[in-house]
Amino acid sequence: MRAKTSNTLRKPARISNASALLDAGLIAPEQFEDVKRVGENLAIGLSPHITKILQDQPHNEALRRQYIPDINEMRISGFELGDPIGDKAHTPVKGIVHRYPDRVLLKVASACAVYCRYCFRREMIGPKAAEENLSAAEREAALDYIRNTPEIWEVILTGGDPFILNARHMREWLEALSMIEHVQIVRIHTRIPVADPDRLNEEYLEMLRDSCAKPLYIVIHANHADEISPEVECVLKGLHGAGCTLLSQSVLLRGVNDTEKALVNLFRKLVSVRVKPYYLHHPDMARGTGHFRVSLKEGLILYRSLLGKISGLCQPHYMLDIPGGFGKTPINDTNVSEIDKGHYRVEDYQGQIHSYFDDPVGK
Repeated sequence: MRAKTSNTLRKPARISNASALLDAGLIAPEQFEDVKRVGENLAIGLSPHITKILQDQPHNEALRRQYIPDINEMRISGFELGDPIGDKAHTPVKGIVHRYPDRVLLKVASACAVYCRYCFRREMIGPKAAEENLSAAEREAALDYIRNTPEIWEVILTGGDPFILNARHMREWLEALSMIEHVQIVRIHTRIPVADPDRLNEEYLEMLRDSCAKPLYIVIHANHADEISPEVECVLKGLHGAGCTLLSQSVLLRGVNDTEKALVNLFRKLVSVRVKPYYLHHPDMARGTGHFRVSLKEGLILYRSLLGKISGLCQPHYMLDIPGGFGKTPINDTNVSEIDKGHYRVEDYQGQIHSYFDDPVGK
């Protein structure tokens, strides 16, 4: 049984531990020890915005499930990995992931405004991952790698969450990238417009408008239509006003959006606020996330159910990031086929064949 919700706390503080969750009324006393145990191993983080939403909607399990720690996170199967998409295998210098020829990930932060319970980088971010932050010398080495690799057409800022950086630090990154001639596109992957919209104030939006001479694409992470609050809509309008092109990425999550209705509502809502659904990710094999995972067969049936029922504007690509660092592949009859129950043949973007096994914990 959940603890009573406090309706008097109108401006909650940031939450980063089990005690604060209990004080905010977001977990019951009998959950405390389990949540504390999770927090001793993995970062807990709720922004004031998310805390207030959960207090105001105490029975919204689609939202609670994404942010409130669960003891199931301590269950790890043999299929799950600490680095499920193989970032480290494609890291030529610290902060850079160069998996595809014409684009790189640039990890500019190791912290987030919120810590999603299904995160594929959950073991590489948060207060315990301070060593992931770049020193001044490492920052310059990462930029030098991009400067000296002319085939890099696009740089994708990631982390952590890039928008956790203050306006001055973000300006420095954008101005540095703007000076590299062969970099034509800058992309930022972020949860902050949805999870902590107050952070993107007028000063920040003005900085985005003025600091990047390249086309700037912002990929918003949203998983449920209820996350698109009026405050979020206001920030999305501000990002459009700053000249950004907005896309979205979502993760197919059991108990959050694994129904046709939930996905239709999410993608229509995104398009209505001028955000193009880009990717629907099959959940990665991150350790302790099996309770979020649907099978590939379930996901493909659900994805197919959307085709023809919603506008093409609302349809993202359904993608699998092949465990081990082999890159993303569209989940369809061409690239993915079941050869035995729970065992799939998967073809990567280079035509190489891999085996993929549904995680038994997620069934």
